[in-house]
Amino acid sequence: MGAFSKEEKSWMWYDWGHSAYSIIISTAVFPLFYKAAAEDAGVSAANSTAYLGYTIAISTFILALLGPILGTIADYQGFKKTFFAGFSMLGIIATALLTFIPNDNWLLLLVCYMFIAIGSAGSNVFYDAFLVDVTDDTRMNKVSARGFAIGYMGSTIPFIISIAIILLAQQEVLPISVTAASQIAFFITALWWGVFTLPMLRNVRQKHYLNREPRIVANSFRRLYETLKQIKQHRAIFLFLLAYFFYIDGVGTIITMSTAYGTDLGIESTDLLIILFVTQVVAAPFAMLYGRLADLFSSKIMLYVGICVYIIVCIYAYFMKSAFDFWVLAMLVATSQGGIQALSRSYFARMVPKENANRFFGFYNIFDKFASIIGPLLVGVTAQLTGHTSMGVFSLVILFVVGIVILMRVPEPGA
Repeated sequence: MGAFSKEEKSWMWYDWGHSAYSIIISTAVFPLFYKAAAEDAGVSAANSTAYLGYTIAISTFILALLGPILGTIADYQGFKKTFFAGFSMLGIIATALLTFIPNDNWLLLLVCYMFIAIGSAGSNVFYDAFLVDVTDDTRMNKVSARGFAIGYMGSTIPFIISIAIILLAQQEVLPISVTAASQIAFFITALWWGVFTLPMLRNVRQKHYLNREPRIVANSFRRLYETLKQIKQHRAIFLFLLAYFFYIDGVGTIITMSTAYGTDLGIESTDLLIILFVTQVVAAPFAMLYGRLADLFSSKIMLYVGICVYIIVCIYAYFMKSAFDFWVLAMLVATSQGGIQALSRSYFARMVPKENANRFFGFYNIFDKFASIIGPLLVGVTAQLTGHTSMGVFSLVILFVVGIVILMRVPEPGA
């Protein structure tokens, strides 16, 4: 990363560390650990899945409420890093606590997971908003894309270590239980996340801010209310958020439900973990490629490309018959998954007023979180009505088409 400044590198290192949570806690190890704990406690599979869904919904709702409010307060000098540090420490400490929770206490596992999810998503609100402080408009595509890229690369290291420990415990090569091996994975995640948060805390500072004034909280609510009243003045920003809401919903649905697709094809869990790992590895260079191509052609054109790739994924999924088809889909997703998220972040960062970036990224967080509602619902209803999972995936084309149509009406940042 020699071409990047100290602040840019420090900002990227957080993505490197935080991504361990995304793959180990959110996607791979914790869901399996929790499901096993619930099953041992006599909770049915349907109920345990429902309780996990409720927990995710509650944490999402809390962040949706807090995001714009805390973001508006964080526009004042000195608050952005305080909120970032607070949420990231909440997530890290709660992740470490998973190491000590008995595996038969599934309810306490869920409570802890809720705090981890709040800490993770809350820190990301301010992490994303710090993009305007660590670089300028001409470098945002490159820096944002590189952040996603090293995040993918960084997540593979603790993932490999954790899965290796669990597999060795399963084969009785290590003198520990699978439960203990999973708890070690949680501790590794907390340690990895915590260590690579330090450069961000030490070297990044808030450069764009409002000067402090009396009654900060009351004035923050007033500013938030004025923003909502003046939506017409921020038409381009909210039009982009509307487009983002639709196409990122499709992206998120494909990511979160990919394991279900693979299971329906009869792919073993071990093979699914391998595909997940390879997807992370492939996604890293393509995220950087998106950043370079965005500087050559424009962010909007590359967003169009990413959305079109996902439309192809949905159409291909309709004809999916074998494990080979699933590999093809996974690699297609890997080519655009990081790129479309990175460029969405940098595109939005170049649109918003720098001194009010936190407030607007609070809204960005709302649209990102609530965008996880329509897609899974659309897939579920369509799959049930037709009796085919492939038709459920195909239905996501609607979200991408709506997203790209609205995006066409959004002007380039600075226009």
